[in-house]
Amino acid sequence: MSIDEETLEAARSPVNNIASSKPLQGIALCLSGGGYRAMVFHLGVLWRLNELGFLARLDRISSVSGGSITAAMLGLKWHRLDFADGIAKQLIVEVIDPIRAFARKTIDIGSVAKGILLPGSVSEKVATAYRKHLFGDATLQDFPDSGPHFVINATNVQTGVLWRFSKPYMRDYLVGEVKHPTLPLATAVAASSAFPPFLSPVRLKLDPNVFTPPDDEPYHEPPYTTDVHLSDGGVYDNLGLETAWKRYGTILVSDAGGAMKPSPNPWINWVMHLKRILDIVDNQVRALRKRQLLAGFISGERQGAFWSTRSNISDYAAPDTLPCPQARTSELAAISTRLAKMPDETQERLINWGYAICDAAIRRWVAPELPAPKGFPYPRGV
Repeated sequence: MSIDEETLEAARSPVNNIASSKPLQGIALCLSGGGYRAMVFHLGVLWRLNELGFLARLDRISSVSGGSITAAMLGLKWHRLDFADGIAKQLIVEVIDPIRAFARKTIDIGSVAKGILLPGSVSEKVATAYRKHLFGDATLQDFPDSGPHFVINATNVQTGVLWRFSKPYMRDYLVGEVKHPTLPLATAVAASSAFPPFLSPVRLKLDPNVFTPPDDEPYHEPPYTTDVHLSDGGVYDNLGLETAWKRYGTILVSDAGGAMKPSPNPWINWVMHLKRILDIVDNQVRALRKRQLLAGFISGERQGAFWSTRSNISDYAAPDTLPCPQARTSELAAISTRLAKMPDETQERLINWGYAICDAAIRRWVAPELPAPKGFPYPRGV
């Protein structure tokens, strides 16, 4: 667990928004949203977790929004990672390099323009970009049979709760479950990253007969089972925490989400005012999830670690951490939350930052006996 200045503030108030039961022994990794910033930052996290032997030990990977792009690629390529002695030898070639190539492309503005001017929705254009550049014709059934259970989270706009995509099922506990879904992976990731209002919603046209028989779900009926409206998973849970917290005793959370800043003179026109309100809602959801996480760590209910793009590495007090001046890392935390072209230099700095802060958190709160890193993945530092 990391108790830095940011997360101490989040831990001061108790939260009981998710009922807890005795967790299973196992490790879950949560990858937050945050556009390309999150997608690339989490690459550094995976890099260091792999070197420390933790990637092969994960039981679940739960993701939202930008984090789902990285998680989905990891799940799709899991069987090609060539694990030897608990270390994936092909992580860079199979996951990191393709994501970095994708981060050199802007897809949000073009998708919005095509969604307005051409047939089809904006979300369909985003899914097309994911299909073209990352996932091809892969479906949820291309996730691995062994290894971690991958859960891609979206928000059901109709019911206001999580809609979960995975290989064994996709479901909303108020609507019901579809077993062994063959939904395109690109569509699931587009739903998870459909940030409102421009990229949302994703609509799933489903046959109600594919749902398992009802089991007291109050909305197991059309249109909830025929025309599903989904938005960014971060609207409901911007850390991807819920599906991990309910099951496992060790929780690792990588947070690359943004931070709302005070505004003495907020906009009054309805577009910018709406954006400000959405930022407030997002900020509150994130704070509640952090309070739950940190309260669980402090009480001993869960073990694990939390780190973010906004963390100060010196607060972790781990020995021999990599040099990460907060003035430099704060620049990275302030990168806009978009699906927009990211220069190689910025990518490498973000990967280095994810690598370094993950290392500090793991070696301080989870496995102090592990060796310090020899250096950054890329020589430019943060």
